[in-house]
Amino acid sequence: MRIVFMGSAELACPCLDRLLTGVSDSVVGVVTQPDRPKGRSLQTAPCPVRALAAVRGIPILTPENVNAPESVQAIRALTPDLIVVVAYGQILKPGILEIPLKGCINVHASLLPKHRGAAPIQWAIARGEAQTGVTTMFLNEGMDTGDIIDQAVEPIREDDTAGTLHDRLAMLGADLLARTVESLRQGTVRRTPQNPVEATYAPKLKKSDGCLDWSRPAVELHNRIHGFNPWPGCYLEIHQPKPLSVKVLKARVVAGQGKPGEILSNQGDGPVIQAGDQALRLLELQPEGRKAMPGAAFLCGHPLKVGDRLG
Repeated sequence: MRIVFMGSAELACPCLDRLLTGVSDSVVGVVTQPDRPKGRSLQTAPCPVRALAAVRGIPILTPENVNAPESVQAIRALTPDLIVVVAYGQILKPGILEIPLKGCINVHASLLPKHRGAAPIQWAIARGEAQTGVTTMFLNEGMDTGDIIDQAVEPIREDDTAGTLHDRLAMLGADLLARTVESLRQGTVRRTPQNPVEATYAPKLKKSDGCLDWSRPAVELHNRIHGFNPWPGCYLEIHQPKPLSVKVLKARVVAGQGKPGEILSNQGDGPVIQAGDQALRLLELQPEGRKAMPGAAFLCGHPLKVGDRLG
């Protein structure tokens, strides 16, 4: 089959790589996002999918609006039998959805209809889910609402962050995509409509989502710390000896009794902060402008006073 691949983020790279290593299909073009400013220097750089496609010498399209008439015409000119979409970042309209004879399929990093939206990996951890997975589905005009083709389940481990879970789901998604493409080729593909009553949503994250509210339950804060690592990161503010923003990258729920935000301990493998019920021991932190460090190392350079309260 002639395949056009649409993707941008790192999550999509194993899927593209898997298609490129297959012998039965041909990736005739990659549609991805234009180069954007990145990092502190804001130098223009390609997204991960464009970088991979460039190395492999595949024709690349980078439309600002993939549904614009000139973009639709360029994709149609590639005469794809199938369009595969993974972490692309734009919703496709009928002009594109109607191009390939075998349809447009998507790899989504959740067990749909749970966690529709832009940040399914992060919210699955942040909401305390025991498992998640990947889904292949036929695309329609909605946001992750198309008929399900196949799914694969992945447990969420106690020490998972969004970063560690992302890497496993990326590889699981590549395996599932290969299985789905083969079923399309053989004509054995099945489609199951989603039940909208069971749908939940995983909206795009903002930096403000990482603000730690110490009045919330410790388990909830723990899940957010791990779910929002590496981005946007959960953070706290300390004022000793001067104001400093600190990302909290890993934590553990421990027993505690005090007022929300109160520093209960400045010893051991990280500070202990009272939450709404129990407390959190902060195991890995990253002060603004510095590298991540263990909680014990943080305490050596940033002495905290027991009894003080964080905002």
